[in-house]
Amino acid sequence: MGFLPFIEGEEWHLEGVNLSMDVVHMIAKLGDMKDEHYRNTLAISTIIELLVDKGILTREELAIKADELDQFMACSPYPTV
Repeated sequence: MGFLPFIEGEEWHLEGVNLSMDVVHMIAKLGDMKDEHYRNTLAISTIIELLVDKGILTREELAIKADELDQFMACSPYPTV
């Protein structure tokens, strides 16, 4: 049989592993999320490059702001006692 899955009713079988359709749908959604993440990252990178190329922002300003936001996100959302 090899690595190719075959369908029996509403279940997929792959080398003796039984995958329900819910698992198959979840795997497909993860693939879609990966594609969406790539497109979002590409769009943000493009905008950053254009802002730097046009002299609106410098890479140093972007690095400083990224560090500020990273520190803000690293803080606990809960108060300490």
